[in-house]
Amino acid sequence: MKAILLGTAVSLTAMTAAFAGETPSTPGAEVYIVNLEDGATVQSPVTVVFGLVGMGVAPAGVEQEGTGHHHMYLNRPPFGEAEGDDEILEIGVPADENHIHYGGGQTQATYELEPGEYTMQLVLGDHFHVPHDPPVVSERITITVTE
Repeated sequence: MKAILLGTAVSLTAMTAAFAGETPSTPGAEVYIVNLEDGATVQSPVTVVFGLVGMGVAPAGVEQEGTGHHHMYLNRPPFGEAEGDDEILEIGVPADENHIHYGGGQTQATYELEPGEYTMQLVLGDHFHVPHDPPVVSERITITVTE
């Protein structure tokens, strides 16, 4: 699987406090995938539009109350359920093929994906890439990419 960002340059709010950082989220804030539904069948390239209600978007490194930036959890267990997720609260979301950062404040991304099944979940992070308290996390969806 290869995921290549082609877009512009860089909720589940009921998660337990065990998976939340120290930066407060806005009560009622939600993040979601705007243009894809769970179970969708699509062709590559796949554009994903990020939705956010109740908070604003700011680039990584910019500390501003009520803001954060997006992280795509691609093909990994849901937020809070993977081994090592508790470490995210101390060091932030890792950067690898399963944790894609949009630290430039992007609100959409395009991926070149091989045919197959993929899971996607958005996690809002603070200026240090750490999930807020409580976390602002989208539902995890599954899509199928066809040829």
